Amino acid sequence: MGEGSLARPIRVMTRYLRHITRDKERWDQLSWRYYGTAHGYERIILANPDVSLSPVLRAGIVLSIPVIEPETAGANLGLPPWKRP
Repeated sequence: MGEGSLARPIRVMTRYLRHITRDKERWDQLSWRYYGTAHGYERIILANPDVSLSPVLRAGIVLSIPVIEPETAGANLGLPPWKRP
């Protein structure tokens, strides 16, 4: 970089779905519902830092569920990571 230039941070935009919990729902159930695997619950927990971490959720909690954008199958094959969209 040239003298006096500043590196600009890359800003990644994440989309969210809104989910209102039902009584006795669990984080892993939400992960299964939205991601197809029970192992993605950590990203849901991280997206909702104001929600107390308990194994079972009470009804009526509004959660933000991060949307995972699927990669286009085969569209980026052979491209180095810095050229992929």
